[in-house]
Amino acid sequence: MDFTFDWGRAARTGLPEAVLCSAKSPAQIAEILAAARVRGARLLLTRLEPAAFAALDEPARAGVDYDPLSRTAVLGGEVALSGPRVAVVAAGTSDLPVAREAVRTLEFNGHGASLVADVGVAGLWRLMERIEEIRACRVVIAVAGMEGALFSVLGGLVAAPVIAVPTSVGYGVAEGGKAAMTSALASCAPGVVAVNIDNGFGAACAALKMLGAAARGEG
Repeated sequence: MDFTFDWGRAARTGLPEAVLCSAKSPAQIAEILAAARVRGARLLLTRLEPAAFAALDEPARAGVDYDPLSRTAVLGGEVALSGPRVAVVAAGTSDLPVAREAVRTLEFNGHGASLVADVGVAGLWRLMERIEEIRACRVVIAVAGMEGALFSVLGGLVAAPVIAVPTSVGYGVAEGGKAAMTSALASCAPGVVAVNIDNGFGAACAALKMLGAAARGEG
C-alpha cells in the first residue's frame, strides 16, 4: 500500500508530521518506518500500544526508542535539548501517560521539559513546594483529570500561558474527561487555553509554536 505522508509539513508549519498509530496495522506502521529510513528522516509515533509495538518485526523495531508509558516511539536517535522552557505539570500519577506524551513530543523537537507530577489540588502543598520551578518556564502544560481544578489554580499562580490538557482519568460525572474539559473551558483564570482530552501531543505542539513566536518577537 502506498502511504501519503506529509514530509513537507515542518517546512510549512514549523512542526513535523507525527504518526498516529491507533488505527494502523503493524504492517502499515512498518511500511511508514521503512519510508522514513529511506529518507533518513526522524519520526515520532504516537498512540502506539505495547502489543502493537511488540507485533512489529525486528527490522521495523530496529533503532526505535519506545516508551510504553506514553505509548510513543521515536525513530532517528536523540537530538540536543534546550534547557527546560516548558513545565509539564501532572495532577496525579494516573495522568502521567498523557504528561509523558507531551514531554516526549517536546524532546523529539529539541526542547527539554520539566516534568512536575502528583501536585493536584488534593495535595496543594506539593504544588506550592515546586511553584518557583514552574514559574521559571515560558509555557506551562497542565495535565489533569477528575474535576480539572489544577488548570485554574495554575492560571492564578504563573505568568506563563497555561495549556490545559484534560485527561480521561475519573469516574462517575468525571468519567471520560468531559468534566475536566468543561472546567478548562470555563476557567475564570486568564491565559488558560485547552486542547482535546488526553491530547498531550497537541499541547506540546501548541507550546512549541508559542516558543517559536516568542523567539521571533511576535505577539
